[in-house]
Amino acid sequence: MVKFVNVGVSFTGGYQALNNVNIEIKSGEFVYIIGKSGAGKSTFLRLIYADLLPTRGVISVEGRDLNLMKRIEVPFLRRQIGVIFQDYKLLENLSVFDNVKLGLDIFYMKRTQAKERIWPLLKRVGMFEKRDDIVKNLSGGEKQRVAVARALINDPKIILADEPTGNLDMENAENIMTVLRECIATGATVIMATHDKLLREKYPSREIELEKGKVIKDGAAYEL
Repeated sequence: MVKFVNVGVSFTGGYQALNNVNIEIKSGEFVYIIGKSGAGKSTFLRLIYADLLPTRGVISVEGRDLNLMKRIEVPFLRRQIGVIFQDYKLLENLSVFDNVKLGLDIFYMKRTQAKERIWPLLKRVGMFEKRDDIVKNLSGGEKQRVAVARALINDPKIILADEPTGNLDMENAENIMTVLRECIATGATVIMATHDKLLREKYPSREIELEKGKVIKDGAAYEL
């Protein structure tokens, strides 16, 4: 599903965000990416959805070498990937419903059809009652839950989550974890960057730990 072979990422000034990373993540896995701030977690995720290309090495997603992919092909790759951004990346002046509906616009789906897909998902993340609220009026935790719904609306094969519970209380964090783990049952792969040790202990799974851009730990996956 996702494979890194001798991957490195360097930025201006010689800073190495990732250094000689060799990782394989199979379909249906739930994987935590952990490490201190600046360890390379967000860079790791950005590489998978081709927001960034490696300075060296090979990254393949579902057998396709991203280095060889044409820019015109990137949107088709991203249709298979749901991304939960740490800073939400929502359209502040649109409603909750319309932000989630953006993921369906590529299918030219009518609003009535979209409701059949969106409403159940908003109920799962606890945002159904605020479906018509304008996003800029929401709290940080509410925006995070909208971001989760938007990432999942197309039933992606790969879900990339950058601190998806960072702005949530424990009850809502556990609810989001339940939703993400349910995706595994449908065959999706979840790769989640997180600092939350309590959640990792409650929902144990494979952990890949980064330090200064290097993999220093790759723990065995637990059966979910």
